[in-house]
Amino acid sequence: MKKIEAIIRPEKFQNLRDELFTIGIGGLTVTEAAGTGKQKGQKGVFRGTKFEIQLVPKLKVEMIVDADQLDDIVDLIIEACGTGNVGDGKIFVYPVEETIRIRTGERGKEAVL
Repeated sequence: MKKIEAIIRPEKFQNLRDELFTIGIGGLTVTEAAGTGKQKGQKGVFRGTKFEIQLVPKLKVEMIVDADQLDDIVDLIIEACGTGNVGDGKIFVYPVEETIRIRTGERGKEAVL
């Protein structure tokens, strides 16, 4: 099994969620995040005062998937969340050694489904 962690633009989440549900991925963990990369923050003006936001709001979407689904899901995330502009985000993939459902004690793939 693999853990996919995607840092995405918040406005792209609903589209990603809908696409994942159509292929049977329903278990997600979503966390509000903020970060900076090549975007280097945002500049703006509020009531005549210039300001700079150093951290840009993002969402971190995490899911555990079967290893043979990995490439399809990564492609789906790129398609659903990509705009072609700086700040689209990143995808990280980690190996998962074991998964255990606390309520029942189920292990492995059964604990994720």
